[in-house]
Amino acid sequence: MNTEDTIKYQPAKADYEGKQEYNIIVYAENRIGLLNRIAIIFSKRKINIESLNTSPSEIEGIHRFNIVITESYEVVRKLARQIEKQVEVLKVYFNTNDEIIWQELALYKVPTEEITEKVTVERLLRQYGASAVVIRKDYTVFAVTGHREETDALVKALEPYELIEFVRSARVAIIKDSASFHDKLKEFEAFEPGDELVENEFLEKGDKIFTM
Repeated sequence: MNTEDTIKYQPAKADYEGKQEYNIIVYAENRIGLLNRIAIIFSKRKINIESLNTSPSEIEGIHRFNIVITESYEVVRKLARQIEKQVEVLKVYFNTNDEIIWQELALYKVPTEEITEKVTVERLLRQYGASAVVIRKDYTVFAVTGHREETDALVKALEPYELIEFVRSARVAIIKDSASFHDKLKEFEAFEPGDELVENEFLEKGDKIFTM
């Protein structure tokens, strides 16, 4: 498999000499130890992983790794090549934030009495599109999906109202302008041997062919 053909990058308006946030998407077989080997690739280069998510993909038996780092274009390109050298890896994409659609899930635990007694808190939660996940006498847990700036803003807004706990998930992302990986997989399979039986014209002529 030619790495140049499998790593896809849609150029954005960015300074490739400087660092910016990149989203690396890896399609791979779900094998034990692969995640550790990918993490070692980053640690050897002293690159911090800001977000890491793994999940099943649209292809049965194939998992999807979503990795967020802040680096230069050239460094990310080399990283993608190195990741694709892993036997289980089928395809790697890397994109800037402008080229993907992404979301993060955040959970907020707030004292229930703060919500019931103070209208301001209720208005804040409506403003950020928060939905109640658990409601108890002592606390209520709300969920919000959005970009990091949005979830962080709600944290600051809730701090004066005795915010008990906050947690945010890793990023999930979809590339805006990429073809379906399912279609790409079919292209790869076209170059592999098929299951069709081909008759061997010399099958029953051994004596005539292999005698001196």
